[in-house]
Amino acid sequence: MNTTSLILSFFFGVFGLAYFVYGKKQANWVAMVCGAGLCLFPYVVSSTLWMVMIGIALLVLPFVFRDY
Repeated sequence: MNTTSLILSFFFGVFGLAYFVYGKKQANWVAMVCGAGLCLFPYVVSSTLWMVMIGIALLVLPFVFRDY
């Protein structure tokens, strides 16, 4: 694990926690699932490029499916 992966994991974990708490309070399952995914996926993905791509996709997903 290099420094970039560590910083990205922290960044995505913080946003994942915020998404999860927001989704739980608003009963928004898309935000909760994306929040849990943002917290857990850095443990599985080791490539920095894939980590950024998956993280951005999970950050944007609740805005795409806002009505669900």
